[in-house]
Amino acid sequence: MANNDRLLVQILLLALLGAGVWVMAPFISALLWGAILAFASWPLMRLLTRALGGRETLAAALLTTVWILLVALPLVWLGFNLADHIRDATAFVRDVQVDGLPDAPAWLGGIPLVGERLVAWWDSVDQQGAALMASVKPYLGQVGNWLLARSAQIGGGVLELTLSLVFVFFFYRDGPRLAAFVLRLLQRLIGERAEYYLDLVAGTVQRVVNGVIGTAAAQGLLAMIGFLIAGVPGAIVLGLVTFMLSLIPMGPPLAWIPATAWLVWQGEYGMAVFLGVWGTFVISGVDNVLKPYLISRGGNLPLVIVLLGVFGGLIAFGFIGLFIGPTLLAVAYSLLLDWSRSAGQPPVAR
Repeated sequence: MANNDRLLVQILLLALLGAGVWVMAPFISALLWGAILAFASWPLMRLLTRALGGRETLAAALLTTVWILLVALPLVWLGFNLADHIRDATAFVRDVQVDGLPDAPAWLGGIPLVGERLVAWWDSVDQQGAALMASVKPYLGQVGNWLLARSAQIGGGVLELTLSLVFVFFFYRDGPRLAAFVLRLLQRLIGERAEYYLDLVAGTVQRVVNGVIGTAAAQGLLAMIGFLIAGVPGAIVLGLVTFMLSLIPMGPPLAWIPATAWLVWQGEYGMAVFLGVWGTFVISGVDNVLKPYLISRGGNLPLVIVLLGVFGGLIAFGFIGLFIGPTLLAVAYSLLLDWSRSAGQPPVAR
């Protein structure tokens, strides 16, 4: 009878746990982002708590307000600026449709071997512009629907970001108690190795934050400097766009290549060459140097494990996979190491 009662209690506990996960499922991504943000900035939280005489709630509120000012408000400002640039791009397309393309630049015809063909192609595109727009027009509605769907996703992302900034306050305020609770759970599950695996997860997340976010910030700053020197309008906005694009593989060229093409279109050939060289060797080149250095710094995991986790996690889980992927691979790699070492030990004599 006692065994039946114990089994019933276990079933009820599992059902209760499943119901809790089901209720929390819509907020898991925002919770993860809040936890990652709180963990990455925890040294600031400790410093501010000491400065305020140990008042954790006040320190958490102040630091959360700082994140709202640094993250949420710039994103709103970026959205309004992007809307202005989209209107400018729409006006440009309308002008091209009515007036056609401008005359081909003189340097285009001077290119050896292919210059005349490029000028002829330019003129044919100009002459066929109306027909081209007529053929493309049936697809504009589909493009509009796609943009509308992407806008809905962006709106969902902004809502998720807002929720994560709300959750980060509670992670700041209750961080030590949550860490102690997680440690006790791990000790019940895996025993004395609990603290090691908790440190492993924390270290992996910290390295990815330093490598991915740090490299993206450096690329965004360098891109903004290049845009300002080249005289590209909206340099600050494009710098922020470069920062966000730097979080995905091969993202920065999506920002500086169109800017370079715009300079060529305006006849600023010298600045176009400068921005092309700056983008290739500085903006995109820093990713090959800074990211591996920051990710490999302060850890004993193979760099390839972390990099595979970053890219694989991004494909499997989306943007949050930047942190989930390397954490899963790091834990799996360490578990396999522990298992191989214990399997190689001789059995204990009884």
